[in-house]
Amino acid sequence: MNWKEGAVVTGIVTGIQPYGIFVSLDERTQGLIHISEITDGYVKNIYDYVNVGESVRVKIIAIDEKTKRISLSLRDVDHDTTHIETPLGFQPLKIQLEKWIAEAKKKYNSPSDR
Repeated sequence: MNWKEGAVVTGIVTGIQPYGIFVSLDERTQGLIHISEITDGYVKNIYDYVNVGESVRVKIIAIDEKTKRISLSLRDVDHDTTHIETPLGFQPLKIQLEKWIAEAKKKYNSPSDR
């Protein structure tokens, strides 16, 4: 197998089952997109997302060398969580928190509320 975990590849949907989508990556290799890897939300009907024969971009999330099974994801293709940068950390929250506290003090300590 020449596939790598984390790679984003294009495949063809070859089958749909209630638990997921089968995708052909090449003439010898097929992977499965489990229903939980289709989107972040609840999936009521898989056919709302793909159709058999459709070309899809998928991310390889796991490769089991022993069984030769490849786990794929549709939902992780466009939001790569491994490269999230947050240089400010909690700074924006800290700035807002001071403002929220001041507003709460005004609201709950005003003479009209007593």
